[in-house]
Amino acid sequence: MTDTAQDAGFRRNRKLKDALLQHRALSIDGLSERLFGLLFSGMVYPQIWEDPEVDMKAMDLQPNHRIVTIGSGGCNVLAYLSKKPARIDVVDLNPHHVALNRLKLASFRHLPSHSDVVRLFGCENVRSNSQSYDLFVAANLDPVTRQYWSGRNRRGQRRINVLNRNIYKTGLLGRFIGLGHIIARVHGVDLRQFAQVRSVREQRQFFEDRIAPLFEKPLIRWLTSRKSSMFGLGIPPQQFDELASLADGKSIAPVLRERLEKLACHFPLRENYFAWQAFARRYPSSNEGFMPTYLQAENYAAIRECADRVTVHHASFTELLAGRPAASADRYVLLDAQDWMTDAQINALWTEVTRTAAPGARVIFRTAAEKSVIEGRLSPAIRDQWSYLEARSQELNTLDRSAIYGGFHIYEKAA
Repeated sequence: MTDTAQDAGFRRNRKLKDALLQHRALSIDGLSERLFGLLFSGMVYPQIWEDPEVDMKAMDLQPNHRIVTIGSGGCNVLAYLSKKPARIDVVDLNPHHVALNRLKLASFRHLPSHSDVVRLFGCENVRSNSQSYDLFVAANLDPVTRQYWSGRNRRGQRRINVLNRNIYKTGLLGRFIGLGHIIARVHGVDLRQFAQVRSVREQRQFFEDRIAPLFEKPLIRWLTSRKSSMFGLGIPPQQFDELASLADGKSIAPVLRERLEKLACHFPLRENYFAWQAFARRYPSSNEGFMPTYLQAENYAAIRECADRVTVHHASFTELLAGRPAASADRYVLLDAQDWMTDAQINALWTEVTRTAAPGARVIFRTAAEKSVIEGRLSPAIRDQWSYLEARSQELNTLDRSAIYGGFHIYEKAA
């Protein structure tokens, strides 16, 4: 397959379109969905924005567990390997995310050392990263993934060269964060200065004095009242409506302010790499704070040892499970995918989850709003087979350092 043919295949990604499109093309909702789908068809999340430490607590992850999860940026899949689970099946409808997950796994298996992995995925402006890829990783990738990373983008540059710079400034979310920084600077606020605070008290003061007032600016109020302006944050039309319902029904500025306040103020900056990416647009150095779970030195050996237990599939969750035997999985990670789904899609998904779930299996997911999206929408015959661990869900939601979701939910199947 040529690069041109492969890129065309990405743009025509039927699986992604089928998951996103729910309305007629010439309706307002249909046009909104198609615009979101167009933006979402490229790289969206170089870094996943769900806290893996919360995930692993919620799953009570054990070495015998078989996990099925959505891939996104791949950070959490690798973090789960630190607990040495028996198997992880990764699904994603976005082929760019599939390629990134496979690259990260191969890098752990074939780069010479932990420091090489950190330079590749944890540091910016390391000009030798593409050479490390050529020497140690490329030959160990499957042909499609190798062609993706060794191939060229629309500017004629090899895709792998993005890791010579800062991959986290790219993708739909990275560009959205960059736009947020520009808008803040237009209003006289340099968000990068947040990285200079030295205590939670200073974090709070910075937020109250410089960030919070931005949400009262007319431009920001206008932008946050438009669905299309939030697509860069990965918020599809359905999620926007949920968030708007929590505020005044028009702008989601009050909700974004609340979420950003949690990100900026509820956790020490040193311990929150999500805040570093949001405000400094990079990970902290070793003397500034902690890297993501999968890049921490104490987890390297386990991740490298277990990387071959992961299989990455370009498929939907329901599609993968439909081909699996009964009672074949123990833990399911749905991220926020159900926020996009119709009732029929949710019931089709949970039919397969319930069939393939072993006794005591757990499902975890997040929602833009606070409430669980399956309540009142899932067939009683399926819902009655699951217990909602509501108190534990609420407890762990407060600990999620990414701070961008309203709800975190854990369901457990009867043993």
